[in-house]
Amino acid sequence: MPRIQPFKAIRPTREHAESVASVPYDVVNRDEAAALAEGNSNSFLHVIRPDIDLPADTDPYADDVYAKGRANLDRLLEESVLQQDPDSCLYVYRQIINGVSQVGLVCCCHIDDYAYNLILKHEKTRPAKEDDRTRHVLTLNAHAGPVFLSYRSDETVDSLVGTVVATQPLYDFKAEDGVQHTVWRVTETAPYVQAMSSIPYFYVADGHHRSASALRAGTTRRKANNQHTGSEEYNWFLSVLFPSDQLRILSYNRVIRDLNGLSADEFCRKLDDAGRVEPTKTPIPAAPGSFCIYVAGSWNRVTVPADAIPANDAVNSLDVALLENRVLGPILGITDVRTDKRIDFVGGIRGTAELERLVDSGEWACAVSMYPTSMDQLMNVSDAGQIMPPKSTWFEPKLRSGLLIHSLD
Repeated sequence: MPRIQPFKAIRPTREHAESVASVPYDVVNRDEAAALAEGNSNSFLHVIRPDIDLPADTDPYADDVYAKGRANLDRLLEESVLQQDPDSCLYVYRQIINGVSQVGLVCCCHIDDYAYNLILKHEKTRPAKEDDRTRHVLTLNAHAGPVFLSYRSDETVDSLVGTVVATQPLYDFKAEDGVQHTVWRVTETAPYVQAMSSIPYFYVADGHHRSASALRAGTTRRKANNQHTGSEEYNWFLSVLFPSDQLRILSYNRVIRDLNGLSADEFCRKLDDAGRVEPTKTPIPAAPGSFCIYVAGSWNRVTVPADAIPANDAVNSLDVALLENRVLGPILGITDVRTDKRIDFVGGIRGTAELERLVDSGEWACAVSMYPTSMDQLMNVSDAGQIMPPKSTWFEPKLRSGLLIHSLD
């Protein structure tokens, strides 16, 4: 069974929580991060995207970038914007978006449980991104952003968490995007550790690169420590564990730069090979096994025949795989979506109007509106030890960075 452990969180003082908390490092580019942090020296973006405090043409992997992140973290501590709890605690973190809540347990998980597949993955990681986050962790000597984990819901854990949320919170604020963020501190941690010990597996929902880099950073620290005992903090990484029945996955849509030499009419005729094609005024698929394609100013729904969907294949039955196997590869000549520059991905939070805008601009030839992957599908792929196609899931709301930080010492 995977393990959890309380920790001595580095966190904002109550009055600074809202100004510190930031979006994760990987959902904004440099310019977007700079705009969000403008006029706010407390923003945790100065720690997780320190390139915003350096010239715009700075190499994002330059030594100065990591050093600046460490300096900014040290400054927030020196200015008492951040402080460290004297005792090891767990924390409960609730997010509410559009009246729907998800409530997770903030803790540390063990890097060996990730290494030995008690914490299951569904994505491949990219070496350059792993290198970046590993160096960031080691330079900061801290995990600055949590890994978003899930588990199959458990009544005992739900009951414990439910008791906490009825008490006075540590933080409670609404971010600029309208998401309510509430955090409670749990000092009596043993019941939670015991309850979670009955959960057979955790699942990486979002944060594969953060979890992989936590393993690499911890392994580096082990090798450098001649007195290693296994009890050190670097053996653990910052996580938030959410029950699977509370999580909301949005679609992860696609835009394609050209039609592989086809006219729009020729492309639409070839879609008949993928499934039943019909014009639609509703650009959001109503059920799995279908996707909507915007081309030449019109939407068409493509429905894959049920007998063509391999229901017993956890990966190839996914809508994103059906799209790759029936449209992207055979019709558009896109055989590797990880590397092909002719395709890009648009989070479902941006809506189908953004897809129309991108195509109507002339920069992209067509767009695909997807039906979202379910949590059951994600866990089934992970249970089978398989990997989803890239950009299969978009979790919303995103976890805020900077509210709880884990020191490696």
